[in-house]
Amino acid sequence: MPSFDDFKGMAKKYNVIPVWTEILADLTTPVALFNRCIGDKDGFLLESVDRGEHWGRWSFIGGKPLATITSERNEIHLEGSLPVAVDTEMGLLELLTDLLDVFETPPLEDFPPLHGGLVGYLGYDIVREVENLPHVPTDDKSLPDAKLSVIGDLVAIDHWKQRAFLISNVLVNEKESKDTLEEKYKNAITRLTDLAMAGAMGVEEPLMFPPPSDEDLTEVKSTFKKDLFCLAVETAKEHIMNGDIFQVVLSQRFDVELDADPFDVYRVLRQVNPSPYMYFFRYDELTIVGASPEPMVRLVEGKVFSRPIAGTRKRGKTDEEDRRLASDLKEDPKELAEHVMLLDLARNDVGRVVEFGTETVDETMTLEKYSHVMHLTSQVSGDLRNDLGPIDVLRATLPAGTVSGAPKVRAMQIIDELEPTKRGPYAGVVGYFDFSGNIDTAITIRTMIVKDGVASVQAGAGIVADSDPDAEDLE
Repeated sequence: MPSFDDFKGMAKKYNVIPVWTEILADLTTPVALFNRCIGDKDGFLLESVDRGEHWGRWSFIGGKPLATITSERNEIHLEGSLPVAVDTEMGLLELLTDLLDVFETPPLEDFPPLHGGLVGYLGYDIVREVENLPHVPTDDKSLPDAKLSVIGDLVAIDHWKQRAFLISNVLVNEKESKDTLEEKYKNAITRLTDLAMAGAMGVEEPLMFPPPSDEDLTEVKSTFKKDLFCLAVETAKEHIMNGDIFQVVLSQRFDVELDADPFDVYRVLRQVNPSPYMYFFRYDELTIVGASPEPMVRLVEGKVFSRPIAGTRKRGKTDEEDRRLASDLKEDPKELAEHVMLLDLARNDVGRVVEFGTETVDETMTLEKYSHVMHLTSQVSGDLRNDLGPIDVLRATLPAGTVSGAPKVRAMQIIDELEPTKRGPYAGVVGYFDFSGNIDTAITIRTMIVKDGVASVQAGAGIVADSDPDAEDLE
């Protein structure tokens, strides 16, 4: 734990100062700690399983944010205070650029990769701040277009070393007196003590049992009736034949009444579908539960990474069937052509923000296997230009080609014309922007949104010239 003198010294150079302590964490899990430290209050849990097989080193649990930013109906709403002026009518991406320029946190050795930053989601429709998309589908769910929290209290679990960092972030400014700094430091210590006691004392954690196999499932409703979706596919194919686009991703949303606690859904999801990006966000008006396999964009110490996924097969029931399905995927001309097209789109997106000559294709059509499916994956990287920042990277890559199409802007215009409702969080991004200039975001797919007792999931199908409407509806 830093002393007050350490804290005061950091406050001379930085304006987001972490106060922390380290504890042993060999007798608990991220799920249990979230249940104990956050309970039924607003908060988040971020976890990761590398390529569906190995748990990532770090898990993050957050609560009591210093501020929360909501973008809704072209207005910014702020809970808490920020060190920059917030115009309610300014664009979210403009505000995020200002914040990431202002916030600074000290670099610390042997410390979690995330300790101060913005965490949350940006929905698909944030792209309207970047591109001209005049037609806006019906907003039937009235969900915020984005919601991001400035990390306040954080538990960072290091699975490799079986330890946890309890972190309380403090906002300071250069004009504050020693007495004010000391008061803020003591308040942070109190918050750490409360966090440690909550994690140690815990709450009752009942066993979960699967529902009876004969239990009737609640009716599932789609935003797209099959005949209308198939008609939309035919319309999309006409655009392709006319040369407007090469591909477009059309999606359907499925709604179902949910009686279960969304956190219990997350607990089951992380078991049956461990993924590179697993997340649980609880807000006042909605809850997000997800397990996404696909990064949106990453920025790590000045290097940009994009990792498009295109091409899917189910996992085989036997090793022999698994190998056969993998071979079929790698030799399918339709899947390969679609992957090459989306890889080119990723190269174009990354090329807009990296130094000339630094862009490379690190992997091409690597087979990645997960619990239920296998994918073809490629990776593009490059060195970020010196005159650009994290939000410039987001502007250049949002949304991913794998959930929109190619060429991207025209594909998005066609999506607006053919899909009956706004996408909301689906096909946007979820993750974090830290105050050291790094980004780690996933595409918001394989994700459930819960609002007013209704759970919604959304899935898309990539439409190409020879797509079969019935098969795309089934997909």
